[in-house]
Amino acid sequence: MSATHPIISVTGSSGAGTTSVRRTFEQIFRREKITAAFIEGDAFHRYDRAEMKRVMNEEAEQGNRHFSHFGPTANLLAELEEAFRQYGRNGTCRTRHYIHDAQESKQFGAPPGTFTGWETIGEGTDLLFYEGLHGCAVTEECNVGKHADLRLGVVPVVNLEWIQKIHRDRETRGYSTEAVVDTILRRMPDYVNYICPQFTQTHINFQRVPIVDTSNPFIARWIPTAEESMVIVRFANPRGIDFPYLLSMICGSQMSRANSILIPGGKLDLAMQLILTPIILQLLEKKRRAA
Repeated sequence: MSATHPIISVTGSSGAGTTSVRRTFEQIFRREKITAAFIEGDAFHRYDRAEMKRVMNEEAEQGNRHFSHFGPTANLLAELEEAFRQYGRNGTCRTRHYIHDAQESKQFGAPPGTFTGWETIGEGTDLLFYEGLHGCAVTEECNVGKHADLRLGVVPVVNLEWIQKIHRDRETRGYSTEAVVDTILRRMPDYVNYICPQFTQTHINFQRVPIVDTSNPFIARWIPTAEESMVIVRFANPRGIDFPYLLSMICGSQMSRANSILIPGGKLDLAMQLILTPIILQLLEKKRRAA
């Protein structure tokens, strides 16, 4: 953590919706004239797409059928922690970009499934924003989350998370349902051991819960809409949170526990704007005072 160079870390598994949350942050940054440096979790995968397939096959031949991006050995967690540490120290850090598709291939001039070169970012920025799988990861060797000033979890209930992943991978990546299910099963041990524990390290969790039947996510024809969902917003420390104000501003919201508020799914963007804007401004005020 650093008063002079604050870091925001948004953690969620594949298909959880962290990319949508990033867009909300980008709106806040534009409105408040905040200059942010961005890091994507995919940039810190250890292997590119072809290498990952090769290593997965090698691991499977040795009896390990659960090797996945969710686990620490498939990622550069030490390098991610060092990027957080460096930014907190001097306001710059090293990262790269993972090229997901043909559109990004044209943008970066390299094939899909590969990485760009490492580069230094952050010069002159107000804060660092991370979005990905391991923003709050803790292992025996690393503690990524301890360097972040604001840690957020994006956590749909697991059936909804699976539905979102199945539909995304089928429509944007051309995978079959069977292939996506195989991926879900392969990742499950790492999901339990390395993804779920991160949500106890967060300051705020946003958990989306569908209010329609998702009991068999593998045959769902469409993703439940925002209007067909509720979102639980859980604060690790509710002290200082103006719940009466939030309840008055977010129609249809209610308290579900002393540290949690339940909001309609369609109000998530509004809720995030109301909750996160003052927290971000507080971080920048601390930055100004420290400077």
